[in-house]
Amino acid sequence: MGSNYGCLQIQPIFAKMLIIETQLKTMTKLEQALAVEEYDAKVACDVNGVDSPECAAALDAVEEVQAAISHEKQKKTKNSLERFCDDNPEAAECRLYED
Repeated sequence: MGSNYGCLQIQPIFAKMLIIETQLKTMTKLEQALAVEEYDAKVACDVNGVDSPECAAALDAVEEVQAAISHEKQKKTKNSLERFCDDNPEAAECRLYED
């Protein structure tokens, strides 16, 4: 086990910090923002109570970031032909024919 400092074990804390740092590097900025808002909401609700205005505001912030993530996922990424046609609408490959 790790060294004891009072009742705190040092080695497991550093290992957990390393895991969290690695996870943060693979998360998008919105996912990182969500993790921060979720933590802040947990603290706000634990400290002020689940019926407090502070808790409600913190939970609203979580919902806003979740909505932003959802909207980001719904955005359709363009394929190479769509990008080409955006740049070259007059090209033969980009012509639209009516029935």
